[in-house]
Amino acid sequence: MYKYHCLNPISPVGLAKLTSEYEKTENFDDADLCLVRSAVMHDMDLPSKLLAVGRAGAGVNNIPLDKCAEAGVVVFNTPGANANAVKELVLAGMLLASRDIIGGVQWCADNKDLADIAKQSEKEKKNFAGTEIKGKKLGIIGLGAIGVLVANSAIHLGMEVYGYDPYLSVNAAWELSHNAHHVTDVNEIYRECDFITIHVPLLDSTKGMISKEAIDLMKPSTVILNFARDLLVDEDAVVEALSAGKIRKYVTDFANPTTAGKKGVILTPHLGASTEEAEDNCAVMAAQELMDYAENGNITHSVNYPDLNMGICTTKARVAVMHKNVKGVIAKFTTILGDADINVAGMSNSSKGDFAYALLDVDSEVPEAVVSKLKAIDDVIRVRVL
Repeated sequence: MYKYHCLNPISPVGLAKLTSEYEKTENFDDADLCLVRSAVMHDMDLPSKLLAVGRAGAGVNNIPLDKCAEAGVVVFNTPGANANAVKELVLAGMLLASRDIIGGVQWCADNKDLADIAKQSEKEKKNFAGTEIKGKKLGIIGLGAIGVLVANSAIHLGMEVYGYDPYLSVNAAWELSHNAHHVTDVNEIYRECDFITIHVPLLDSTKGMISKEAIDLMKPSTVILNFARDLLVDEDAVVEALSAGKIRKYVTDFANPTTAGKKGVILTPHLGASTEEAEDNCAVMAAQELMDYAENGNITHSVNYPDLNMGICTTKARVAVMHKNVKGVIAKFTTILGDADINVAGMSNSSKGDFAYALLDVDSEVPEAVVSKLKAIDDVIRVRVL
């Protein structure tokens, strides 16, 4: 029996995927598994029995990844589960920036008591005129699950799409429309595109990548869209550029004092994944990832440990070992098992940065004494027998 704790409300559709082997606990300290959305975990003490954290979403800035890795706690996320929801909001953002729909709606609300509102609206509508997105150039920085969906939809809407991603995966390349232009210099997007949308993770290398220097390359008609992370954009520089008329609009999903109420900013309160479908999809994926790890030791979509999948164990037992990524450790595992006359029928090991993970399928039961010897190895973080 595994106990799980939810730090945020999690979709019942996802929780329903957990079998009778999983019991909900209201006490985080009793949890083997944890499900989280936006709750900040950096200052929380991790329970000693905690095995994994499932983030029902893509971003993991609210989770202390290194702290979890050191404690042998796998952190999962759910890439792609909310991609369609974000894609639709990006498309909405382009339309809102192109035509003053917000201003027009507000005028109607403000003048709701006018007896001749229909007549007056005909006179006022010129104040809310805009442009169409068909035929415009859209630059997409980051061609992951969301970026590819945005690209393909924009092409269907008649836009000319330019995509930049030096780490474009094979799967993404297959999914991306052949009509998209793949550029190798991001500055080409800054110089040429009417709309620029960013879909990359927040890393040291991407923080502030939409900088003053990048903005200086853009056309005065450029619209910047940010539905990824606020820190990817130098928002002080954006506000200054909007005020000076150097760019047209900034559409962002991250409310903060820098952009709230500023000229040319269209601001939404982090609505990217706020659809019933996205919340259900994220919860389902997170639940499935946690179950596969708890029961089979398989890791899929981890952000602090390497992915590793050996399917369902068909031998007597499976030994899962989390360890530091140093040479010679694997030989110590097999030596201890061999000395105990335990045959290793199958084995796989994978690393990610400073951390590594090994699965060993064995033909006999693993005594506690053997487990203790494995745990005693320098650089071993956690051992489980499944």
